[in-house]
Amino acid sequence: RINNSELYGLTSPLLMTSSGAKMGKTASGAVWLSEKKFSAYDYYQYWRNTEDPDVIKFLKLFTELPLTEIKKLSSLQGAEINEAKKILAYEATKLLHGEKHAKDSDTTATLLFKDGLLSSNLKSHKISSTELNNGFSLIEVLQVVGFCKTNGESRRLIRDGGAKLNDVRISDENYRLESNDFSKDGEVKVSAGKKRHALIIIE
Repeated sequence: RINNSELYGLTSPLLMTSSGAKMGKTASGAVWLSEKKFSAYDYYQYWRNTEDPDVIKFLKLFTELPLTEIKKLSSLQGAEINEAKKILAYEATKLLHGEKHAKDSDTTATLLFKDGLLSSNLKSHKISSTELNNGFSLIEVLQVVGFCKTNGESRRLIRDGGAKLNDVRISDENYRLESNDFSKDGEVKVSAGKKRHALIIIE
């Protein structure tokens, strides 16, 4: 008004999933564009876990795929929709983090979920042999890898059966990591539920 000039604003509807949840949130917190706060693999997994009814809409909104190709994907039904989810995750990750990170994330997901292998592309936390020998509890582990924020949250996850080491459910809230939990390469896979995974590595 002071300069007698016209101003323009741009707004857009709040993006919601088909279940009514706001876009940009996960069970462990916000989805960040910065790789320092949200790894390329986590970003890939965020899109890979898209609800079935949202896949085609998100392919149109968050990828640069031709509409003709997206139309072909829209005909997929049942378990086949997972292929469209993989494409969504790959293309969205490629746009933000580049093709190399997209390929690495796709490879990691394939190894982890199909073959049960560990991969260096997963989120990881390094500990010393001294820390392990002094007693490194599962409650601590779940917090250092970012799956939980408090001891109480860690205990609830364990109590509810969501905490796993190398795909084995741990129900003991007082469990402490032992040397035989680790592979010959000094790694142990930590999981919270079916979709969140990380590595603890002995330096």
